[in-house]
Amino acid sequence: MPIIDPTNTDPTIDGRQSETAMKIRSGLIRGLSETDLVFLPEFTLKTGRRCDLAAIDRKGRINIYEIKSSTEDFRIDRKWHEYSAFCDRFYFATHPDVPLEIFPENEGLVIADQYACETIREARETPLNAATRKALLLQFARSAAARLNRFNLHEGSL
Repeated sequence: MPIIDPTNTDPTIDGRQSETAMKIRSGLIRGLSETDLVFLPEFTLKTGRRCDLAAIDRKGRINIYEIKSSTEDFRIDRKWHEYSAFCDRFYFATHPDVPLEIFPENEGLVIADQYACETIREARETPLNAATRKALLLQFARSAAARLNRFNLHEGSL
């Protein structure tokens, strides 16, 4: 499968996500939708890294969810360490078949399937400084608006 599909109009899917990862993401969004969080999948940070799922609550606190669909997925990925500088709370999200003991005990942990999720361990809160928070909230808002604009243009209803 190519990484970039020129016919794909969904900016949250670029060919890098496995079917299992997409199910975990779906379960996260569905399961956490009853909270006061709003989400952006594949949110690009100023470093150019893209986190799997960014969320913001009503107070402007930012969560990042790093989806790990297998033990191998966790072991080969070392970029997740960089995400703590861009969130108030950091979580790993996985599915029930992945052994939970591979995840660091000092990070939040959520288990999800395609329909729901359960928080196994709350993330510690490390508040962002005001300038970083402002920049991230602006980036989140602009990214969300840009995606909505692309959707509306594609649907022909602006």
